[in-house]
Amino acid sequence: MIKRSILACLMLSTPVAAQFVPSQESLEGLYQGKAYSPYAQRGFPSQVYWGDTHLHTGYSMDAGLFGNTTGLETAYEFARGEEVMAASGQPVKLSRPLDWLVLTEHSDGMGLIFDLKSGTPNVLASEQGKRWHEAINEGGEASATAALDLITNFSQGTMDPDLIADYSPGAAKYASVWKNIIEAAEHYNEPGHFTAFIGFEWTSLYKGNNLHRNVVLRDDGARASLVEPMVTQGPTGSVDPMDLYTWLENYESKSGGRAFTIAHNGNLSNGIMFPTEKRFTGDTVDEEYVTKRAKWEPLYEITQIKGDGETHPKLSPDDEFADYETWDAGNLDLTAAKTDEMLKGEYAREALKQGFLLEQSLGINPYKFGFSGATDSHTSLTTADEDNFFGKATNAEPSKTRMSHPFTKTENGVFEGFELVASGYTGVWATDNTRDALWDAMVRRETYATTGPRMMVRFFGGSGYTENDLRGRQPAFAGYAKGVPMGGDLPAMDEAPDFMVYALRDPIGANLDRIQIVKGWMDADGALHEKVYDVAWSEGREPDANGKLPPVGNTVDLEAAGYTNTIGAPELLTIWTDPDFDPLQHAFYYARVLEIPTPRWVVYDRLRLGVDIPEGATLVGQERAYTSPIWYAPKG
Repeated sequence: MIKRSILACLMLSTPVAAQFVPSQESLEGLYQGKAYSPYAQRGFPSQVYWGDTHLHTGYSMDAGLFGNTTGLETAYEFARGEEVMAASGQPVKLSRPLDWLVLTEHSDGMGLIFDLKSGTPNVLASEQGKRWHEAINEGGEASATAALDLITNFSQGTMDPDLIADYSPGAAKYASVWKNIIEAAEHYNEPGHFTAFIGFEWTSLYKGNNLHRNVVLRDDGARASLVEPMVTQGPTGSVDPMDLYTWLENYESKSGGRAFTIAHNGNLSNGIMFPTEKRFTGDTVDEEYVTKRAKWEPLYEITQIKGDGETHPKLSPDDEFADYETWDAGNLDLTAAKTDEMLKGEYAREALKQGFLLEQSLGINPYKFGFSGATDSHTSLTTADEDNFFGKATNAEPSKTRMSHPFTKTENGVFEGFELVASGYTGVWATDNTRDALWDAMVRRETYATTGPRMMVRFFGGSGYTENDLRGRQPAFAGYAKGVPMGGDLPAMDEAPDFMVYALRDPIGANLDRIQIVKGWMDADGALHEKVYDVAWSEGREPDANGKLPPVGNTVDLEAAGYTNTIGAPELLTIWTDPDFDPLQHAFYYARVLEIPTPRWVVYDRLRLGVDIPEGATLVGQERAYTSPIWYAPKG
């Protein structure tokens, strides 16, 4: 005991060693941390947080008509990782909890679904309301048909004006529902553990052409309660995004809060999502429009349940992976068929290119957006995994008939039930799991979209990246020190920029096939170009004489609805320098990460439900991630 006491005294009297400070040599070489612990004193985001910016519950009138009887609590509890009961009576649980969620109920008609069910006097006094009331109480196919009828009337602007006025801003029922939405978000928001944003969907449709936006508030319930959402119908509504931008300006002025909006499904807009000359209103795309759009829309929802929105094979004929989950039959309600001329105004990659021309003529690029992914599920269930897909709406939850039941069908075309996409999620690089930190990261576009898998992706652009920056397993140190992350802007430079990209597979998912960098640019004559570069790939293959990389292979077992990770790589990383760089050309770059082939959800349905897959259904796909772009602009 005496010896131990003496030893303890000696230990206490020994001067504490000074904090380890890395040498300048190590900072320029293999180690760039500020302390011995590489996780201490970081000044950059260290973690990616997963969530969904677009989810509906039975509070949305179309979701309720489709049979969704679950509400806000179900959505939040499910996203937080709890097992819940779906409206179809099936237990369901995520493989892993999400970190955050934006519940985006349709702002139009808040509260209508509850009165349609109960048959209040004002509902029964309306021909539309009475018809929908009877259908929803009959249930099944009648209710689903009524939902499509409601969507058609909504999209064509033929809703009963007296009926919709009772469920518009200023009405008591509307205020009550908005209050419930705010209170639920406040209840489930738990800073550091789970973030519940307050938001809504502004569901703009012009003659069936989709112009939907989701509004995301940075703020708490006190500020959100000072306003009611913007709508498209009724006495105070508008389908013009310019009026939504005015609402956002008024919200920030009145509340002192912050907000932004995310557009989605340009592929169902029939060419009006990304205008370059005339807007759908007939107004010219002018400086006011591009300025406001650039300010209020930092992100674009590039993938979701109603098709992938990166590009189209007719826009990108040299991109072998362009035809992925393509929905191109027509507009949202298929009241008008698609034509090739419409495609230019519908897809993200083309919009990024067209933004250069608008910046050249008007001084501002309105299409300088990052990428987000979402489900747009109307089941209260944010399911984006192929093996756990609960569909678009309650009538498309797992059943023997969901693959063969069309999502929409008219004389102009069809969106088949088996074409619904199990997608997607947004990864956000943020400093904390809080409203403030996540929202700020979204605004600076440090985000990436995936079609469901939770792969980790880093993407940086700058100068002077070397192999040593990757060898130490801490690429972010050099990434931020020598350049900018996804969503950033490169400075003007004389030499070609370097790009550092790193991808780690989903821990419970498939191996990676390759990393590609997609470049778009405008030349001196104002012509727009794009090129896809394979920059990293799994071992065992090399590009041929034409630069084409052979396919990774396919291990999918269709009978067992499985695959093996005997091909591909668990991680891929590289430093790539643009071989075609011109310092005088505007350009953007984003990374696209492809998994090896895996089964689509229809294969799991066949195995678990014992049903045949309809002819024409795609059985195998390559899930992917899209990072927000990095932009380059020349001097002056």
